[in-house]
Amino acid sequence: MTNPTFGNKEEGVHYQNRYGVYAVIPNPEKDKIILVQAPNGAWFLPGGEIEAGEDHMKALERELIEELGFTAQVGHYYGQADEYFYSSHRDTHYYNPAYIYEVTSFKEIDKPLEDFNHLAWFDIHTAIDELKRGSHKWGIQEWQKNHH
Repeated sequence: MTNPTFGNKEEGVHYQNRYGVYAVIPNPEKDKIILVQAPNGAWFLPGGEIEAGEDHMKALERELIEELGFTAQVGHYYGQADEYFYSSHRDTHYYNPAYIYEVTSFKEIDKPLEDFNHLAWFDIHTAIDELKRGSHKWGIQEWQKNHH
């Protein structure tokens, strides 16, 4: 089975690899999902780039503390969704494989370390509409298949 792919891979363009791990985090009632809004206004699933020496779990654990101030129980792995995009902010084309996980429970332990993001809970359909990346929309749709 091939990975779902989003964005357009342009011929003759150099893509920088940016491996990311992201979480679908529902509220306890499973009718809302938390999203992170970057300073540029775009909404994303919580998570981010996997740093050198990290595995998926270490990266996700670090990102959730940084962005949400949460510790979490990680559940199902939904898979890898590939994304090609251009960042005007960094003037770079990226190949961004996104590894998407479900969070089954979380605990707010502190304020987020990153104070420049905006956090909000959205109902599932609105969350899908708001998300910038196709790979993140795909992650929520995979989560939905297992929870309806």
